[in-house]
Amino acid sequence: MTEILFYHLEQRPLEHVLPVLLQKSIERGWKCVVQIGDSKKAAALDKALWTFSNVSFLPHGLYIEDGENNHPILLCSGGESADINPNEAEARFFVHGAVPDTQSNTINSYQRLVFMFSGHNPEAVSEARLAWKNLSTDHQTTYWQQDQNGKWLKKA
Repeated sequence: MTEILFYHLEQRPLEHVLPVLLQKSIERGWKCVVQIGDSKKAAALDKALWTFSNVSFLPHGLYIEDGENNHPILLCSGGESADINPNEAEARFFVHGAVPDTQSNTINSYQRLVFMFSGHNPEAVSEARLAWKNLSTDHQTTYWQQDQNGKWLKKA
């Protein structure tokens, strides 16, 4: 069964939190797909993954239809590749407005789905609530929220 994690960002921005979670996934030997809902933010996220640490980098690439997509971390923007697992990843992250399709069969092809959203964006919070409602009935879901110091607290 696919484990689904919701991360409610309050104190630290996505560009600081996502690289840490991707690093942990890579350390587990997992490949990852990062589905980006806003294609304009893909370039900024690409840069953030190359520069998040002075001592290491996260090996990744941008999804190219009919191209070489066998990167350990693959960034996909907009609707492209939403229904496929182009690099046979174990984990898929949904950021910047990307929402898992609850009707898609690809959900079960991952060990973990991670839905990340900003608590400062009312639309993102509404989308997260709807996704939680749709996904928690058939999947193991957990909800994490940052406290004032940026520490993750399990809320549900």
